[in-house]
Amino acid sequence: MLYILVRILDFQSHIHLIYTLIHKRAIKMDVTKPTSCWWVVLVALVIALNLATLCNGGVTSKFVRKVEKSIDMHLESDVFSVPTGYNAPQQVHITQGDHEGKAVIVSWVTMHGPGSNTVEYWIDGNYQKLKANGRVTTYKFYNYTSGFIHHCTISNLKYNTKYHYQVGMGHSVRSFWFMTPPEVGPDVPYTFGLLGDLGQTYDSNKTLTHYELNPTKGQAVLFVGDLSYADNYPDHDNARWDTWARFAERSMAYQPWIWTAGNHEIDFAPEIGETKPFKPFTHRYRTPYKSSGSSSPLWYSIKRASAHIIVLSSYSAYGKYTPQNQWIEEELPRVDRNKTPWLIVLMHSPWYNSYNYHYMEGETMRVMYEPLFVQYKVDMVFSGHVHAYERSERVSNVAYNVINGICTPVSDQSAPIYITIGDGGNIEGLANNMSEPQPKYSAYRETSFGHATLDIKNRTHAYYAWHRNQDGYAVEADSLWVFNRYFHPVDESTSS
Repeated sequence: MLYILVRILDFQSHIHLIYTLIHKRAIKMDVTKPTSCWWVVLVALVIALNLATLCNGGVTSKFVRKVEKSIDMHLESDVFSVPTGYNAPQQVHITQGDHEGKAVIVSWVTMHGPGSNTVEYWIDGNYQKLKANGRVTTYKFYNYTSGFIHHCTISNLKYNTKYHYQVGMGHSVRSFWFMTPPEVGPDVPYTFGLLGDLGQTYDSNKTLTHYELNPTKGQAVLFVGDLSYADNYPDHDNARWDTWARFAERSMAYQPWIWTAGNHEIDFAPEIGETKPFKPFTHRYRTPYKSSGSSSPLWYSIKRASAHIIVLSSYSAYGKYTPQNQWIEEELPRVDRNKTPWLIVLMHSPWYNSYNYHYMEGETMRVMYEPLFVQYKVDMVFSGHVHAYERSERVSNVAYNVINGICTPVSDQSAPIYITIGDGGNIEGLANNMSEPQPKYSAYRETSFGHATLDIKNRTHAYYAWHRNQDGYAVEADSLWVFNRYFHPVDESTSS
C-alpha cells in the first residue's frame, strides 16, 4: 500500500512539473500549431508509464535469450544410440509402482523379439539376487509396429535403500540401480526435480544435462507432460517415441519419473485411422493408478517421503459425474496431512498463465477444481504446456457465481502457488509473447528453457528454485522458500 501511495505522489509530481513547463512554454508558442503539440505526447507517455507501474504484478525477467529455433538432434547423435548386443534392452525407465513407495515399475523395450521378461535385482552390497517377472505388450500405430514393451513391478522393497537391477539375457544384459524413498512421514526431507515439455532437441539435451548436474540433486522427477513430440512428425512418427526414450534413459533408468499426460500424448489422428487417444503413451509408460483407487492411468496419486502427489489429466473428461471428477472429490479428503503434509498437484494445462499462448485453455478445469484446491489447502500446482516459465503468488478466483460479477483473482493464503514449467526445450520453441501489463497474480515470468527443483526440508519449509539453461548448474534464476499451508500458512509472497 505504501508503495502505491508513493507512486501516486510521484505521478502527481510529474504532472505538476509538466503543467508548469507547458504553462511557461505556452506563453511563447501557439499551442494550436501541430509542431507545438509535443507536450501532449509527453503527458500521455508519463501517464502510461505511471499507470503501468501501478498495474503491474511481479517481475518480468530482463534476461535476454538469443532467439533461435529449437532443432531436433540428429538421429545419429550419440544420445539416441542403440545399446550393443543382439536384442539388448533399450529405453529403460522406472516409476513408482505402488502408493507408498515400496514398489517400482521397471519398463524397457526389445526390438527383435520378446526376449526375457525377468528383472533380477538385489540390495547394494548383498548380491543375493531376487527375481520378478513382468509382462510384454506391443501396439500398432498406422504404419508403425512397436518393439516388445516390457513392464515388471518389483514389490516389497525396503525404504531408503539402494538396489541394483538387470534386464536382458545372455550377452545383452544391462545393469542399472535406483534408490527407494524414505518411509512416508511428516518431517522426511526429499528433493524432487521438475521437468516438462521436453522433446528431443539440442535444447532438450541442455535441460536434461543441467538437471543431472544441478548440485541440488533431485531424487525423483515430477514430469508435467509432453514427452517425445512424435506427433509433430508426419503420421505421428512413432519411431520418435523410441528415440526419445533412448535419449532420456540416462536419467529415468536410475530415478523414477512420475508421469503426467500432455496434449502431445493424445495422438488422436482419425485422418490416418487412429482414434484411440493416448495409445502410444499408455502402452509405453505405466502408472500405479489402481493403488490410489483410480480407474485410469491418466489420473492417480502417490505418496513419497513427506509429499502426497496428485496427477490430473487436462485432456480427459473432468466435468461433474465423470470418473476423474469423482476420483478427485474422493481423493482430496483422503490426504492425511499429518503423514504427508506437502500436497502437490501435477497437470499439463496451466490455470494461471499470463502468456498469450494457450491462454485460458485450462479455465474450465480451474472452475471445476479450484474450490477444492483452496478447501484442502494444496501447497503447489505444477503445469507445462506453455513453453516458458512463470510462478504465481497464492491466489484464487472462486467467488464468481455468474450473477455477482466477482471474477478477479485475489490473494488467498489457502490457495496454491501455481508454477508453469513447460520450458524443457521442445521443437516448437519458446513462448515469447506475454500479456501486458503483468497481472498482479504473476510473481515472476521469463521466456527461457530450464528446469526446477523442490527441496522439502520438513513439515513446514521447502526450498524451490528454477534454473535457466544459459546459467551455470548451481545458478538460481528464481527461488522461493515455500511455507506449508497446513502446518505453517505464512505469506511468502515475493511481490507484495
